[in-house]
Amino acid sequence: MNASLSRRVVAEAVGTAMLLAAVVGSGIMADRLSGGNQAMALLANTIATGAALAALILTFGPISGAHFNPAVTIADASQRGLAWRDVPAYILAQFGGAVLGVWAAHAMFHERVFMVSLHARSGSAQMFSEFVATFGLLSVIWGCSRRRSAAVPFAVAAYITAAYWFTASTSFANPAVTVARALSDTFAGIRPADVPGFVVAQFAGAIVATLLFRWLVPALPEVAERVVVPRSETAVR
Repeated sequence: MNASLSRRVVAEAVGTAMLLAAVVGSGIMADRLSGGNQAMALLANTIATGAALAALILTFGPISGAHFNPAVTIADASQRGLAWRDVPAYILAQFGGAVLGVWAAHAMFHERVFMVSLHARSGSAQMFSEFVATFGLLSVIWGCSRRRSAAVPFAVAAYITAAYWFTASTSFANPAVTVARALSDTFAGIRPADVPGFVVAQFAGAIVATLLFRWLVPALPEVAERVVVPRSETAVR
């Protein structure tokens, strides 16, 4: 039988926290070591994020599905892969874990734990980038999870690694990540004023990708497989 909701929620919280610690912590380290070379800093941040994401999906996927992302959770529920009654707990865990991960990164690098970002990420190009980034992420998930679920951790990590570079926004593609990064005035930060536009674009991208893949592959089962990775059927309740 599937893991209990409490175990799944803890897995989502811990996994999201570790993801944000990787994103923000590697951003701080990269910024300090790059000597002002922004391209090198972004490259280091990208590699660390992609590697951590693959590892975390492999680790927590069999327990909770390794969503780490409210847009993925809602998309999964819309396809009946997750019960709607479990969605609020998942989303609260994701937002809470994301914030804790940011604070942990600050503590590890002797930064002020509590801060607000001043890093501007505004404009239509940034918003469209977030739409594209999240559309692509959900497309990868839907395209792989129902037919080649074992490839999902690597496909998602590869896509996010690439999207860091082909989107103007560096591919947040995650409302929880976006909100948490507003609490970090470091390399990975985003101004709180720019968060709402990012979040709206992210949910729009997730909705369009989900609808598209229901049409592209009409033979898909009515009830989706577990996203991102099928949860273990042997976990103790």
